Amino acid sequence: MIALSETQEELKKIAYLSIVLFGFISLFGDIIYEGARSIVPTYLKFLGATAIIVGLVGGLGEFIGYSLRLVSGYLADSTKAYWFFFAIGYLLLISIPLLALTNYWQIAIILVLLERTAKALRSPARDTLLSVTTKGIATGKAFGWHEFMDQLGAVTGPMIIATALYLTVNDYHFAFSTLFVPYIILAILVFAVMAKLKPYTEKVFSELKKEERSTDQKLSTAFFVYTLAVFLNTAGLIHVSLILYVATGVAISWLVALIYLLIQAVDAVSAPISGHLYDKMGRKVLIVPFLLSIVPSILTLIGTLETILLAAVFFGIVLGMQESIYRAAVSDLTPLGRRSTAYGIFNTGYGLGFLVSGFIFGIFIDYYMVNIAIMYSIIMQIAAIIILTASLKTK
Repeated sequence: MIALSETQEELKKIAYLSIVLFGFISLFGDIIYEGARSIVPTYLKFLGATAIIVGLVGGLGEFIGYSLRLVSGYLADSTKAYWFFFAIGYLLLISIPLLALTNYWQIAIILVLLERTAKALRSPARDTLLSVTTKGIATGKAFGWHEFMDQLGAVTGPMIIATALYLTVNDYHFAFSTLFVPYIILAILVFAVMAKLKPYTEKVFSELKKEERSTDQKLSTAFFVYTLAVFLNTAGLIHVSLILYVATGVAISWLVALIYLLIQAVDAVSAPISGHLYDKMGRKVLIVPFLLSIVPSILTLIGTLETILLAAVFFGIVLGMQESIYRAAVSDLTPLGRRSTAYGIFNTGYGLGFLVSGFIFGIFIDYYMVNIAIMYSIIMQIAAIIILTASLKTK
């Protein structure tokens, strides 16, 4: 399909190089924003926010972070300015270290939502670039191992934050200020990686056949049915911010950060394993994370430290699959000329699901509606599995 002069072996080398280089970018990016996310719910509560506000902000942040990808994905496909969206999306992560400078939850919320906006700008373009540069290996493995690299940063970030809080006896401002260092490294790496890989990706796009580059290609019905299934799945899964919010009632702040670290560590193990399973079994393997999504919601609402720790483990398993094989499925269901647009549409549904989840589970927690919450989670995941099964039979 792509008439490049590189041999298959050279393409594989480029693919693995791409995974490593994009992984280092994601590593430092995740140190910044995942480190912050490990204490943002606790910080907002410290500043006076209620569970409904925390849940709504968490859900709204996910919705913004995913729904705006519809716009950025379309623009990336239309302009072919993939590297521009990639770069600006990472450089705007400066909003996170700036949390060190505020004492008001309203301002903190603005900065948190700006970080989610930055993620929306870069993600469709990044995923498209990754899918283009990893042609030499299986899609599931590519996204699975990229997510593994990504999660190294997601583990390191909360560890840094937890250590800072422990050493300073819960000085949130100092903890956020430590993130200026990885931001500087990230900015340097962004320009370095662009210099290394941009020439190859430009060559790929220039040598694609006209029909492969066209933005007039239609997205399949199977893609839209699959996106609906993912929406129902996320809408029925408790948001991570609320797992941490409930944890603040039974654990001190630095331990809450470590619970978030546990989620990211399990995610790191789950992603590459699920990537290999996806390449062997296809999209039907997604039934597994849909079923498992029931468990963390129930365990969190029970509300003991032990059940919250178990909830973190199961949420990490599901998250590792969501951020690897959910994305790989989109790549397999869509043509390259519309792929960033497809990622934008897919992530809009994904983010809308978390907006619904954050708000509804926030109400469940504030008003102690445990039984209703359990029923809601089970019903949503059953519906999601039914729609997913339908998508497997749809072209």
